[in-house]
Amino acid sequence: MRWASTVSVEDGLDDAVEDAAATIREDLDGEIPDLAVVFVSRHHEDVYDQVPQLVRKALGGGLVIGCSAGGVIGGGTEIEGQAGLSMTAASLPEVELAPFHLQPGELPAKGAGGKSWESLLRVPVEKSAHFLLLPDPLTFESEDLLTGLDAAYPYSKKIGGLASGGSDDEPNALFVGASVYRAGAVGVALCGNIEVDTVVAQGCRPIGDPVFVTGVQRNIVTGLDGRSPLDVLREIHAGLSDDDQELFRHSLFLGIVMDAKRQEYAQGDFLVRNLLGMDEDTGAIAVGALMQENAVVQFHLRDAKTSADDLSALLSRYADTHVIDATRPEGSLLFSCLGRGSGLYGRPDHDTDAFRRYVGEIPLGGFFCNGEIGDLHGRTFLHGYTSSFGVFRSRASA
Repeated sequence: MRWASTVSVEDGLDDAVEDAAATIREDLDGEIPDLAVVFVSRHHEDVYDQVPQLVRKALGGGLVIGCSAGGVIGGGTEIEGQAGLSMTAASLPEVELAPFHLQPGELPAKGAGGKSWESLLRVPVEKSAHFLLLPDPLTFESEDLLTGLDAAYPYSKKIGGLASGGSDDEPNALFVGASVYRAGAVGVALCGNIEVDTVVAQGCRPIGDPVFVTGVQRNIVTGLDGRSPLDVLREIHAGLSDDDQELFRHSLFLGIVMDAKRQEYAQGDFLVRNLLGMDEDTGAIAVGALMQENAVVQFHLRDAKTSADDLSALLSRYADTHVIDATRPEGSLLFSCLGRGSGLYGRPDHDTDAFRRYVGEIPLGGFFCNGEIGDLHGRTFLHGYTSSFGVFRSRASA
């Protein structure tokens, strides 16, 4: 298995593809890749339809998959606010690739068995495939896709992000094979001698104490430890520093404990979700997730330092267990929220620099997404404000 990744900031699509492909060809010693993952900024939106054929011609073949992007990542470099094309390619011996495009409304019914998913994707469960997924956020039911895939392929990793970079005049573009789609989802199943590790950095820190949900109606929480949620929040707010009280106004989230058996909770134990609103009259809060009574939750704050510390801790932990000769990663893809990058940290390349610092000089591509796909505690979720890494290595060395 060999990977290569690069980025081009050439203004014209033809020039950008050739510029990136030249680096890929050199890094792969002229070998035609089996897979090319391509993300293209909106600066090229007038010629999105040409992307697959140009990439395939420049590389000499291989499966092309990718999408439009609000910003691109390639060769460990983050490109925001300017023309950019990211190309990450891999030679994958002993790996079978099964690409697919899913139309809106095409998913099996909720609760459908694995056979329905096998029929839809043409990927047998016993092949233990891993999935790269690129849905369109405006036309596709992404969370239903993840729930169904987890049920049908429970031992498979699912990584990816929601396409970005579209506009009112030009919808998002999805690339797979020789085709370009403007709706649905594209993806590829990777079967055989390949393993995918995931690192999902949500970038939040807890405030206050963990509490039980004691009143709930779908996503509306009406009670926390038998009290009004707003009363709990007022009490937490009173105990915060001035800086945290300012964050409280615009960067407040709710963390949901993923493992109910735990008695103590640490980094990575929470699924972080948006607060959608508060009702002053009833004291209830609306959460960006369906909630369960007796769930354990804790409020969280997010800022640049917290996000940086969270990412460093997670990558350090990953490196300690995986960056050794027997299991060394060969390539990686990063799906980062449009709200991260230089807008959060005040400079570009923060997350890619952290990856290189802890994991090493491994080819790293990706894009800035409208939502990020990654797993926590064995379940796959659609996240926001995260950086979700998929790291690839040979299954034989796992």
